[in-house]
Amino acid sequence: MNSSLRKFSILLALMLFGFSVGNAVGGLRALPSKLRAAIPEIASCQQLVIVLTTSWEDVDATVRLYQRTAGIGSNWRRFGDPFPAVIGQRGLAWGIGLHGSSEPGEPRKSEGDKKAPAGVFRFGDVFGTAHPEQVRFFRLPYRQVTPSTEAIDDPRSKYYNQVVDRTTITHPDWASSESMLQVGGRYRLGVIIQHNAEAYPGLGSCIFFHVWDPHYSGTTGCTAAAYSQLVRVLRWLDPRKKPLIVQLPAREYERLKQRWGLPSVSVRQ
Repeated sequence: MNSSLRKFSILLALMLFGFSVGNAVGGLRALPSKLRAAIPEIASCQQLVIVLTTSWEDVDATVRLYQRTAGIGSNWRRFGDPFPAVIGQRGLAWGIGLHGSSEPGEPRKSEGDKKAPAGVFRFGDVFGTAHPEQVRFFRLPYRQVTPSTEAIDDPRSKYYNQVVDRTTITHPDWASSESMLQVGGRYRLGVIIQHNAEAYPGLGSCIFFHVWDPHYSGTTGCTAAAYSQLVRVLRWLDPRKKPLIVQLPAREYERLKQRWGLPSVSVRQ
């Protein structure tokens, strides 16, 4: 993102976070201003991807998968072994998701800050360079990355926070985007994390869980893991089980797990 767009994004983020819950932001819903006391979507979820770091600033993360059967009182069980991942180069900051937003004074994500969003989020489409016929085993919707696939990060665009096929857009209105095919191996496979689903301008866009390139110490805001581990996760995810992803520093997870109905996690495992 160029410097003028970065400054524009920060200004928009500051303006939007100044709105109270009762205010509308343009044609969007009111911007969440705090954490939700409860998250009903977790109560009905049967698959959880949990990404934990040691602190807000840490770039290294551990991913754990949990599952449970349907029904009241069903206990969470770990699926497979934990595995390493990386997040944003500058750690985590509260995103906008099923958890709401953030508490006053805590870090909040903005466009171009190189931080991954903390919170609880749904998954969007799986994407990759393979032809759809080659990945029919994925149960989430799949879209193939082509030369015209772009991730729009321009807060002034009506396509902000969307992955689009440029050839289908009559009047492209963005000054900044990412050509996903040109990114290379990192976008060989991935899945969209639905941070900022309402696309509030300047509050972060196009967040993915994608392939980890060990040449980079962290990402620009996504979560990344080894290709083999990512394939395992995406084979496992089942939309019928309403999967969610939770990204938090370990201390925040411990503080919120009972309130939100999350499984107990041993940091030693």
